[in-house]
Amino acid sequence: MKKSVQSVITKIKARQILDSRGIPTVEVDLFTNKGLFRASVPSGNSTAMYEALELRDGDKGVYLGNGVARAVRIINDKICEALVGMDPTLQSQIDQAMTRP
Repeated sequence: MKKSVQSVITKIKARQILDSRGIPTVEVDLFTNKGLFRASVPSGNSTAMYEALELRDGDKGVYLGNGVARAVRIINDKICEALVGMDPTLQSQIDQAMTRP
C-alpha cells in the first residue's frame, strides 16, 4: 500500500484584487509541496457579532478608503512566516498560528 505524503505550506503570496462589485479584496496563492491553491475573499454586507472584521486602509484617495494593501502586507510579511512549514489541513493549528500576537 502506498503511503501518502503530508502536505506542507512552502510559500504564501497575497495581493489586492477587485471583487465582482469592484471593491478591493484579498487574493492569496498558497503554495505547497503538492501544488498551488488560490482563493479570494469577497467583502460581505453583514456585520454579525462573530464575523471577522475587515481591515481597510482608510486612504480616501485610493479606492475611497477601501484598499486592502495593509492586509496584504500583513499576510506577506507576518502570516506567511508563521505558516510556512505547516500542514494546511490542520485548521485549528493554522488558526492559532495566525492569531498569535
